[in-house]
Amino acid sequence: MTGVPASAAGGSSSARRTGPRGTSGPAAQEPAGRTTPGGTVERDAGERRGATEGLAGGRGGKIAAAAVNQASVWNVANLLTMLRLLLVPAFVALMLGNGGYDPAWRSFAWAAFAIAMITDLFDGHLARTYNLVTDFGKIADPIADKAIMGAALICLSALGDLPWWVTAVILGRELGITVLRFVVIRYGVIPASRGGKLKTLTQGIAVGMYVLALTGPLATLRFWVMAVAVVLTVATGLDYVKQAIVLRRRGIADRRAALKETEA
Repeated sequence: MTGVPASAAGGSSSARRTGPRGTSGPAAQEPAGRTTPGGTVERDAGERRGATEGLAGGRGGKIAAAAVNQASVWNVANLLTMLRLLLVPAFVALMLGNGGYDPAWRSFAWAAFAIAMITDLFDGHLARTYNLVTDFGKIADPIADKAIMGAALICLSALGDLPWWVTAVILGRELGITVLRFVVIRYGVIPASRGGKLKTLTQGIAVGMYVLALTGPLATLRFWVMAVAVVLTVATGLDYVKQAIVLRRRGIADRRAALKETEA
């Protein structure tokens, strides 16, 4: 095959660049990004820098997203829950300090118990209001609630300030309702009632009064407050059992109805 080699002719048409006006020439052969007579602005370094920043940005974005997900566990609501968990051993040490009957030590124990109960009122509200609900909070919050209340009741009964049957009724109800919630969770969630919230508040006040070394009329008053707390504990527990039975029956009926529709 005869003719002038492509290299001698300035390259083949596929290898040659088209100039600003569609013609080939030295300006058209200039690499993209360099300053040419046609006014092309050099952008090689800018493109390389942009590509590098894009890759770094991609990696940085993933790292930032991971950091946000990691930091979400350390929100205010969860920190309050962890504070309650840390207050449990501190409360027990203060409650049993100096034999367990020193009014000063009991006052410090009451302060730790009061802080734990106050944080219990705020962490759940903060988590729901500001969308701070996490898996850790769902597990740790009820554990922290029952741990501080259980520690107080057991300490009081061990010191002889509170009958063991009161401790057994309150703790038995709390553990039983927790198990019941897990049993019927496949059918739905049992909502917290106003009676349950009033029960929690009354229990906190009653136990707090027993933690303090009260005498005279205040000692009599705390007996009646605890009596109300026990009544509310039993009544709300029975109400939860009733709701669980209704929820389970309704769930079973809905499943049977859905199965019949599927078969039809």
